[in-house]
Amino acid sequence: MKRLSQFLLLAACLPFLNTTSAAPADRPLRALLVIGGCCHDYAAQKDILKQGLEARVNLIVDIAYASSTTVETRFPLYEKSGWATGYDVVIHDECSADVRDRAYIENILAPHRAGLPAVNLHCAMHSYRLGADDWFEFCGIQSSRHGPKLPIAVTLAAAGHPILQGIPGWTTGNEELYNNVRLFPNTTPLMSGLQKTPKGDDTAVVTWTNLYRNQTRVFSTTLGHMNATVADPNYLNLVARGLLWACDKLNADYLKQPLTARP
Repeated sequence: MKRLSQFLLLAACLPFLNTTSAAPADRPLRALLVIGGCCHDYAAQKDILKQGLEARVNLIVDIAYASSTTVETRFPLYEKSGWATGYDVVIHDECSADVRDRAYIENILAPHRAGLPAVNLHCAMHSYRLGADDWFEFCGIQSSRHGPKLPIAVTLAAAGHPILQGIPGWTTGNEELYNNVRLFPNTTPLMSGLQKTPKGDDTAVVTWTNLYRNQTRVFSTTLGHMNATVADPNYLNLVARGLLWACDKLNADYLKQPLTARP
């Protein structure tokens, strides 16, 4: 009877064992896309990103959009304490190069310093220029300028990285190549870009990961100026996999569909 009781107890517990490998994921990830500011068609890109990412990932994207088109664009959300509460990841896609309010920027960084994953797209790398390393350390690369709007040949610098599985090298349409002033110690380059300009060839790291303050996963790419790039399946696949890597969820439970890359 004792052995029978133990067997029945074990059988009752089995449905609750090994739940970490359950598929599909028990709930969608929640992402906050902060987008707006100078120099880009953010009105269109916010929808391209939301629809493209939600089609690829078990994910719900909420949008904080600023219609302002200046380099002084600020987001009311960032003025609040606990602005990122309830989110699994924040996608920074703002262009606020002349916002230099230290208290405001510290409030943006606070949840990431506490471990909240992040994705940085394009002009996020040129925002919040305090004259100090605060934002650059978070991004993982310091950049100070970009080249002309010309195609960029993208090649893999770390082909074995999980983010890049199924991601090819490709050549964009007209894009801006951001320079690399320096890479921070926890930065891992993933993709390089080559742009042929009237002044000669220019190269830079265009996609990378960063372990911010030795704990927070951050994925970044400087690609994404033009709507055509943002809507490219190669780009959306890359950002989707980078987002899942940042959340430590890069697995079949969260990927909705196989990658369909364009040569």
